[in-house]
Amino acid sequence: MMRITYIDDMEQWKDQFEFFIGIKVRFSETDMFGHLNNTVPFTYFEEARIEFFKSKGFMQEWVHPENETIPVVADLQCDFLRQVFFDQTIRVYVNANKIGSSSVDLHYMGMDERDRVCFTGRGTMVQISKKTGKGVPWTEEMKSKLSSTEKLTKSC
Repeated sequence: MMRITYIDDMEQWKDQFEFFIGIKVRFSETDMFGHLNNTVPFTYFEEARIEFFKSKGFMQEWVHPENETIPVVADLQCDFLRQVFFDQTIRVYVNANKIGSSSVDLHYMGMDERDRVCFTGRGTMVQISKKTGKGVPWTEEMKSKLSSTEKLTKSC
């Protein structure tokens, strides 16, 4: 297997995930070779990230027009390990790997029906002020929620 810079030990890394959503691969998400287009996992990461933040109670606050803060993605990467095809159901996991003062490094894992890792990813999300564009620190309650490991899932 290829070396992924943000994963030291794949088995240990996989065990850190609790939250996931199920996604059924649509025909429109595949390319002329019949496998998942390489841009699509980023959309899956977004969908899983939103559901993850909803499960923590954050999205409900961020979407209020009067709320001062919003989440922005600072960087995002994906590593492909196995092909994914039309009509497969993929579980896309999200984990808050490292919590900074106003940022969180999220890790992602796409796993197929046979429990094989198909793709992995990581990205930094920052909570910023809508007015200033500067980072806004997490509250202690938010940090606690980000670091909790509740078994939550959302199916497709």
